[in-house]
Amino acid sequence: MSLRYAILGMLAECPASGYDLIQQFKSSLAYAWSGTQSQIYTELSALAEAGLIAVSDAGPRGRKEYTISDAGLTELRRWLTETKPKPLARNEKLLRVFFLGVLSRKQAESYLNELAMLAAAEAAELSELRESIDWPDDEYSRYGRIALEWGERYCAMNEEWARWAIEQMPRH
Repeated sequence: MSLRYAILGMLAECPASGYDLIQQFKSSLAYAWSGTQSQIYTELSALAEAGLIAVSDAGPRGRKEYTISDAGLTELRRWLTETKPKPLARNEKLLRVFFLGVLSRKQAESYLNELAMLAAAEAAELSELRESIDWPDDEYSRYGRIALEWGERYCAMNEEWARWAIEQMPRH
């Protein structure tokens, strides 16, 4: 369901085609929310059928550009203000940590080192993303930078935590 609101949010910033939205998912929303090509096009059809977006331009080879409607903007604002995000109930990485005691210290340490390295790699990707974007002075970019900062801090915390966890392991 959140894919619907991700699309509405992107279209609230500016009109876009399905292809444009897919590229935006890859370049900016990938760490917050994902959507495959087929999911995005299916959702665009559903949003148009519901009157939340409209085709504002059509181009060659069936390319359609979509614009958020007043009803779509109202729905996006309702979602932002009247609904609460669902808590993350599952974390497979953390679930595995609960059971590291069945492994040798070396195996458990290897797992935690891998978590630290993955977090560091994600942080590096986010840093590259930050540097690769020419941030215009608009609302979408302002809040995009805030979301990116969360991602960078989250990765740093995960790396630091994994290294701390290794130090907590028994030495025998």
